[in-house]
Parts: sequence; C-alpha cells; structure tokens
Amino acid sequence: MNQTSDVRNFFKYVIPSVLSFALSGVYTIVDGFFVGNSIGDLGLSAVNMAYPIVAVIQALGTGIGMGGAIFYSIKKAEKNETEAREFTAGALWLLILSSGILTVGISFLNGRLLGMLGAREELLLLGEEYIAVIAIGAALQVIGTGLVPFIRNHGGSFYAMVSMIAGFITNMVLDYVFVWVLEQGVAGASWATIIGQGVTMVIALVYLLRKKQFTLEIPVSKIGKVWGTVVRTGIAPFGLAMSPNISLIIINRFSMSYGGEAAIAVYACIAYVSCILDLILQGVGDGSQPLISQCYGEKNRDGLRSVRRLAYSFALALSVFGCAVLFLTRGGLGVLFGASGQVNGEIAKIMPIFLLPVPFAAFLRVTTANFYATEKSGYSYILTFTEPVFMLVLMLVLPPLLGGQVMIWWSAVCARVLAAVIAMVLKMCVDRREMSL
Repeated sequence: MNQTSDVRNFFKYVIPSVLSFALSGVYTIVDGFFVGNSIGDLGLSAVNMAYPIVAVIQALGTGIGMGGAIFYSIKKAEKNETEAREFTAGALWLLILSSGILTVGISFLNGRLLGMLGAREELLLLGEEYIAVIAIGAALQVIGTGLVPFIRNHGGSFYAMVSMIAGFITNMVLDYVFVWVLEQGVAGASWATIIGQGVTMVIALVYLLRKKQFTLEIPVSKIGKVWGTVVRTGIAPFGLAMSPNISLIIINRFSMSYGGEAAIAVYACIAYVSCILDLILQGVGDGSQPLISQCYGEKNRDGLRSVRRLAYSFALALSVFGCAVLFLTRGGLGVLFGASGQVNGEIAKIMPIFLLPVPFAAFLRVTTANFYATEKSGYSYILTFTEPVFMLVLMLVLPPLLGGQVMIWWSAVCARVLAAVIAMVLKMCVDRREMSL
C-alpha cells in the first residue's frame, strides 16, 4: 500500500472518530448553555458538579466497548473469527449487566455521591434533580457509547459518526423544548441527554444487526476469560475518558475551599470547552486504534509506525488549532453559558493558563491509546492515572504555600505537563525494545 493510500485510510477512520468525540463533549455544553441561560450561575454550577457521575456512565460504556473492540480487531487480523465474535458477545453482555447495576446504584446513592463531589444546599438539590433522571437512562448511555467502538472496528467509522450526530441533534432540540419552552430546568436537560443517547444506541444497534455482527452467543466456559480480558484492556480507555472528570472533581473540591461557587462557575465554563479539546484528541487516538490493532495483529511494523506518526502529527495540529480558537474567543465564553459579568471576566483571564498544556495532552492521549491498542495495558494504566495523581499532590502543596485559587489553576497545568513527560519516557523505552527485536 502506498503512502497516499495509508494517509487516506488513516483519515477515513480518524476524522469520523474525532467528530464523534467532539459531539459527545458538546452534549454537556448544550446542557450548560440552556441551563445557564435559564437559571444562571447556580444552574451552571449544579450541572458542572453533577457531570462526573454522567461521565462515569459514559466512560464505562467506552471502556467496555473499546476493551472488546480492540481484541475483536486483533483476533480478526489473526484470522480467528470464532474468538473475534466471542469478544463481541462477551462485551455486549458486560454492557447490559453493568448498565443495570449502574441504574440501581446511582438511583440509591444520588445524594451521597453529589455530597462527596462537594455539592451543598441549593447545588445539591439541583444536582439530585439532574442525576435522578440520568440514572433512569443509564442503560441507554452505557450501551450506546459501548457500541460505537464496535461499529468503528467493523469499518463503520462514518456510520458511528452519524449515530452520534443524530443523538446530538435530538439532545439539542429537546434541550430547547424542555428547558426553555417547558421550563423544566435541570431535569429537562437530563431528559434531553438520555433521549439523545437512546437515539445513538438504537442507530448503532441497527448497524450491527444489519451487518450480522450483533451476537450474544458465547460458551459459558469462555465468559470469565473474555470478561477478564475486556476489563483489563478497558480500564485504560475508561480512565482516559474519565481523566478530565477526575480533574474536574479535584478542581471543584479545592476551588470550593479557596474560591467558592464563583470559582466553580468559572471552571465550569472552561471545563466545558477544554473537555471538547480533550475528547477531540482522544478521538485521534481511538480513531487510529483499529488500524494500530490490525497492524499489531498482522505483525506489520512498518504500518504500525506509519499510523503512529500520522496520529501524533494530526493530534498536535488539532491541539494548536483548538488553542488558537479558544484563545481568540475567550472573552465571550461566559456570555455563551449565561454566566455573570464577573465570572466572564475571570474566564477570559484564566483561559490562557489552561491552554498551555494542551499540546502536551495531545502527545499523552495518542501514546496512551497506542499502548492499550497493542496489549501494553500496564503502561496505559500508568499514563491514564498519572495526571490526576500529580494534580492532587500539587493542589495539596501549592495553594497553601503560594497563593490560593490561582495555584489551583497552575497545579492542573503542571500535572498535565508532568504526565506528558512520563509518557515520553515510556514511549522511548518501548521504541528501544521494539528496535532490538
């Protein structure tokens, strides 16, 4: 295959993946936009506080789906059709069972979970209202997000994007109807979210059924082994999807102590847009995963190196472009979400700090995806959870010593840069080992 064909094939997978991940981030922005402009700073903060719970639901689906889809691709490349279908069936059963457990668990622990995230008084009441509905539709979100990696690994990247677009449009239209027209507040926003995810799930199911790739048939004797493999591999993509939200939890908790609700509202707006950038970069990594896993299964080292180079270059280009757009529009972000003038002014001042480590995040995300796509789960675990650990340590040390809330922001930046340095060291070790083989 020539270089032009390689590039064309790469973008055939990656562009739809990037757009799909970007839309999954816009889901939250849409909720924040309608709720913020309807209720104000308090509603914006409530959705921001509650979002990590939503993120766990979606990340669980992504982790299980990716864990199964990666081994589907590897077994397919090894010409082992039977095991490939067993990984599809095992992952689908895991998605179904985990969605039921989440629905029950979140419904019973709603208030306690929000309290652990730092929600108090009015924030807690609004957050409970939002999450009560989200819990009802947990299955739609888990199964919907879990099916998308399978569609992508079956060669349906464009169709996966279509399913996400359909869900997003549904969510946006229903947000307008429920939140603005019917004035149902945060509960209306959550109904719009789960119905939109339901549309994505239905369209994804139709694709797999039409391609005769939907199967729940797996020997009982194989379930334990398949589930163990899916979970081990899926921990990294789960953690990668959760990483911005773990950071969100940590920043919200410390900001409540140093800057109060105003600081949380500032970070809510910044988190909405920076989360989209993170998801776009994850889209590059996960979009290149089917090609990386295929080359790995075929033992095609030249192809593997080619895909990696394209992924790093494209992720870096997107990170620079995204930073430029957010820097130029930083003065109007708060207005977009209905934030107060004071909060909007702080956003414009703080946003450049959060843009500094984005190119480092591009390298980190692609490297992590490359590791879990090639069965190097241990390295991917390290990179997935290094950033929040660094962040927690730095926030315990820097704000008390050097200046309160502003050091909360700088702790987040330094943690991301340090995590990228670790990624570079691990990549160099792996590259050196591969060269010696």
